[in-house]
Amino acid sequence: MNSSSPLSPEPHLPPPHKSERSVNFTFWIGFSAVLLVLLYLGFRNGAESLFFSIITFLEVILLFNILIIVHELGHFLAAKWCGLQIDKFAIWFGKPLWSKRIDGVDYILGSIPGGGYVALPQMAPMEAIEGKTDTPREELPPASPWQKIIVAFAGPLFSFGLALLFACIVWAVGKPSTATEKTTTIGYVIPGGPADKAGVRTGDVIKSINGHTVSRWAGVDNGVTWNIMTSTVSPLTMEVERNGQRQTFQVIPEVDPTVTHHWWDRNAPFKIQIAPEVKNLVVGKILPDSPAAVAGIQKGDQLMALDGVPLLGYYAIYQHMKDAPYAPLNLTVQRGQQTLQLVVKPEKPISPTDIPKDEPQTAIGLDLDDNVDVVMDHPTPWHQVHESVDMVRGTLAALFTHNSKVSATQLSGPIGIMNILFSVLSSDNGWRVALWFAVVINVNLAMLNLFPLPVLDGGHIALSLIEWVRRRPLSMKILEPVQTACALALIGYMAFITFFDVQDSGKMAFGSGGEIKFAPKQPSP
Repeated sequence: MNSSSPLSPEPHLPPPHKSERSVNFTFWIGFSAVLLVLLYLGFRNGAESLFFSIITFLEVILLFNILIIVHELGHFLAAKWCGLQIDKFAIWFGKPLWSKRIDGVDYILGSIPGGGYVALPQMAPMEAIEGKTDTPREELPPASPWQKIIVAFAGPLFSFGLALLFACIVWAVGKPSTATEKTTTIGYVIPGGPADKAGVRTGDVIKSINGHTVSRWAGVDNGVTWNIMTSTVSPLTMEVERNGQRQTFQVIPEVDPTVTHHWWDRNAPFKIQIAPEVKNLVVGKILPDSPAAVAGIQKGDQLMALDGVPLLGYYAIYQHMKDAPYAPLNLTVQRGQQTLQLVVKPEKPISPTDIPKDEPQTAIGLDLDDNVDVVMDHPTPWHQVHESVDMVRGTLAALFTHNSKVSATQLSGPIGIMNILFSVLSSDNGWRVALWFAVVINVNLAMLNLFPLPVLDGGHIALSLIEWVRRRPLSMKILEPVQTACALALIGYMAFITFFDVQDSGKMAFGSGGEIKFAPKQPSP
């Protein structure tokens, strides 16, 4: 049994002793690519950014491996308890950096930090995929079906246990959240979008979608975004409250027509083009020589209105610059007890020069303070695990439901999960969010590995139950082709998902083009 991905099923890939050179060569090619990316970021953004990126990358690798190793430790300890033969217990893959044989078990530390595996020759035969085991199966007494079930189930059980441990830590230290995540008030409706055409307006409070009550913007089950993305009907029925009265609208979701889509991109999600309310638009940073600096906006100012219309989110400013790139922004700004009227004239930055066509071509050079509304929630461990289970269940239901807009291209594999962890750990309070995300990953790892496919833990359990009913194992003539086909299908699917994940990695590293810079301004006389 081995592991290579936390949010994906656990493919039983071969222990790499037969292809160490090629595997290590592939690893060092990948490692060199990551190093080049980090060096590029350091060259572009400075030594401090390089150091921070390396530390964050090491944190991602550490957390990623803890999740997999604990899963495999469950198999190992259960096999020990059941008295099964254990050939190897390896942490990481590739050529061993260290190994020691203790009581007949080879304990190995590999050279590729990507999980681990346990070699158990008495489990369901995997020669077609893993190659011959060190100990010939014919020389070992057969394991009973119940022993195999216990060993197979122990991996997901340990993943659930680790999820509960992380959930207890999150319960104690807190998980950062904002008022924006918890609101159902619409802060902006994009003109001409599906919601606008249906009659939905800024300030409306969403009460239900397709009859399903919503109570927050983010999250599964009762989240606005989740219910829109997973809707299987079109038009969807949206009930809102406006001026104390309930109104119902029929909205037809669509792919954003302003976004260019290529065949190599993930399938674009269907949207109704609305944004949540953001109550406190407080300026956190002003870029040098920027239009915001020239207009006199200062750090700590609160943006109150645009052209006299109250601002319920920054998206109104974003859309204004997208529709009319150089049109002045008449902003109402609150500074302490003062209310100021400032005119900001957007301009095209001198860097980056390759702004995507579907984004505003001008900027005003300010960043909002993301920590203004942040509070620490303390969800119970049960709530966190229950929410994670709902996430898996809801995703699978949306994926396989007829007329669903959710597709396989929108899922993430190991690289995608590392992208998410890197992004999370790079933010303020990122370690708290990473702990919460580890709960989600472990529940995913446990549940997906219980699928009754021959190459997964659930497959071992199913085969053992069949063996118990038949009182003999399945024929190798049947089992080997089925195992091989399932393994190839799983590996092919993971390669398919990785194709999109790698693109996301490239966009994270190179897509932003660096910090926005504006042309130097002449000092006032």
